[in-house]
Amino acid sequence: METINDFFQLLSSVLWGWPMIVLLLGTHLYLTVRLRVPQRKLLTGIRLSVKKDIQATGDVSQFGALATALAATIGTGNIVGVATAVALGGPGAVLWCWLTGIFGMSTKYAESLLAVKYRVRGADGHLYGGPMYALECGLHMKWLAVLFAVFTALASFGIGCTVQANSIAMLAHETFGLPTWIVGAFVCVLTATVILGGVRSISRVCTVLVPFMAVLYVVGCIVILCMNSGYVWPALKLIVHSAFNPSAAGGGFVGATVMMAARYGIARGLFSNESGMGSAPIVAAAAQTRNPVRQALVSSTGTFWDTVVICALTGLVLVSSILAYPDISYADGAALTKVAFSKIPYIGAPLLTFGILTFAFSTILGWSYYGESAVNYIEGRRINRFYRILYIVALFFGSIINLDIIWNIADCMNALMAIPNLVALLLLSGVAASETHKYLWAGRLDDEM
Repeated sequence: METINDFFQLLSSVLWGWPMIVLLLGTHLYLTVRLRVPQRKLLTGIRLSVKKDIQATGDVSQFGALATALAATIGTGNIVGVATAVALGGPGAVLWCWLTGIFGMSTKYAESLLAVKYRVRGADGHLYGGPMYALECGLHMKWLAVLFAVFTALASFGIGCTVQANSIAMLAHETFGLPTWIVGAFVCVLTATVILGGVRSISRVCTVLVPFMAVLYVVGCIVILCMNSGYVWPALKLIVHSAFNPSAAGGGFVGATVMMAARYGIARGLFSNESGMGSAPIVAAAAQTRNPVRQALVSSTGTFWDTVVICALTGLVLVSSILAYPDISYADGAALTKVAFSKIPYIGAPLLTFGILTFAFSTILGWSYYGESAVNYIEGRRINRFYRILYIVALFFGSIINLDIIWNIADCMNALMAIPNLVALLLLSGVAASETHKYLWAGRLDDEM
C-alpha cells in the first residue's frame, strides 16, 4: 500500500505541476479574449440566477443548478486550502488565487454553454449533458468522452465522497468526542435521504443549504475583519505587493518567492473553483434555460462566489490576523484558520466547525450527482441505484479509515478529468464564441434555442 501511495503521490505532483497550471490558466485567458470578456456580464448572470425561466425546459431551476454546482465546489478547500496557499506561498498567493477566479469565470461560462448546447434528453425524460456529451456530439470523440466519464465516476468516490466524510468524522470526533463510526452512519443516513430522490431532491436541499452556509461563513469573515480593522488595509497592500515582490512580505513571510506565491495561489484557485475541470457543467445541463448563454452566465457566477468572494475573504482574514496577532504560526494551514476564527469570542470556533461540516456535506451531495451522471453515460440508468448504494457505503468507510492514498488518487482523477474537458473547450471554442455572439452580444438573450 505504501508503494501504491507513493506512486499516486508522484503522479499527482506531476499532473498538478506547472504544465497543468499553465494549461488551465492559459485556457482561462484564451477564452476570456475569444469570448470578448463575458465577465462584463456578471451582474446579468446574478440577476438571471435568481429568476425562474418559466418558458424553458429542464429538470431544475437555474438557481437550483447553480446551488448544486456551488455545493460541490465550495468545500474545505475554501477554508483550509487558502490557508495552505498562504503558508506555502506567502500572502501574495491570495492575489494569484483571486486573479485565477476572475479569469476562470470565462472557462466556467464556456463549459456550461457547451453543456447546454449539446445536452440530450434521456429515455426517462430527463436532460443530460456535460463534457462527455460535448466530446461525443460536438467532436465525435466517443472514446475521450468515455474516459472523462470514467475519471469523473472515480473522482466522485474520492474528493466528493470518502474525503469529505472523513473530514466530517474527524472534526466531529475532535470537537465533540463522537466515535467516527457513529458520525459515518449518521452521514450515510442523511445523504441517503437526499440522493435517493435524484437531481431534483439534491437541488432542493442545496438551494436552501448553500446560501445559508455561505452567508454565515461570509458574516464570520466580516466580523473578524472588523475586529482586525486596523490591519485590513496593511494586509491588502501586503497581499498585492508580495505577489510581485517577495521582499515586500517581511517578517516571517520572507522566503516565499514570487514563483511560489503564483504556483500555490493559482493551484489553489484552480482546485477551489473547478473551472476547467468539467464537473459543474454536468448539472448546468439539467437547468431550465431557454438558450445556452443564459445558463452559461448563471454558472459563471459560481466561480465569482467561490473564489472571488469566499476565497478572497478567507485570505484577507488570514493575512490580517497574522499581522494583528504576530504570535500566530502560519506553518500549518488548518491550525492557522482555526486560530483566526477563535479570535471571535464564544462563537468563532463553533462557526468554523459548522462551516466545515456543512461545506463538506454539501460537497458530498453535489458530487453524488456528478458521479451518477458519469455512470449513467457509461452504462445507462439501470445501474444508477447500485451507484447510489455504493456511494453511501463508501461514505461510511471513508469516515473510519486513513485516507492518505485516497487523497492522492482523488487528486490524480481530478487532473485527468480536466484534460478531456480542456480538449472540448479549446476545440469547440468557436461554437462557444458563435453562441455568445448570437445571444449575448446581439442582444437576443431572451430568445429560445
